[in-house]
Amino acid sequence: MTRRGIRAVLTGGACVAIYTGTYVSNDADFVLQGNVRQRALDKALRELGFERHGDRYDHPETPFFVEFPPGPLSIGEDLAIRPVELHVAEDGSAVLALSPTDSCRDRLAAFYHWDDRQALRVAVEIARKHEVDFHIIKVWSVGEGMSDKYDEFQREAQTGPPPRRQRRIRRRPSRDRGN
Repeated sequence: MTRRGIRAVLTGGACVAIYTGTYVSNDADFVLQGNVRQRALDKALRELGFERHGDRYDHPETPFFVEFPPGPLSIGEDLAIRPVELHVAEDGSAVLALSPTDSCRDRLAAFYHWDDRQALRVAVEIARKHEVDFHIIKVWSVGEGMSDKYDEFQREAQTGPPPRRQRRIRRRPSRDRGN
């Protein structure tokens, strides 16, 4: 999309999947930055093999779909989000995404406002596996009126039981050279 002048930031469950390695998301949510015409977005995604069906894009060779929730990019009332660049392929391809700190806040928003305990567990897992800025999370949490729930998050992230480790699967090269 970048080659077509479209700036989009990966958010939501896809970021959580990247940062935890255990969470599974069946979609990739991108928030568009700036004005993007629907026709230009359709064309850019069609070049990548995706076809639009309603408000989502499907690819015949992937089990997930792509969506573009309305902007602006924010977490709660915070509009000052600074995406990070994640290198996602061996060829050096990159995607803009929420940082681990912002992905953590994104999940905490669900815990804070809907009492989503799974969102809390995932936020804790992100915080344990990546360097997150607890000060930024705390200031934001206080601004959201959620200091008590922040305290619970901080306790679990810093002193709770260790997160479950993802089992690594070792792949051996195929002996059949014909494949």
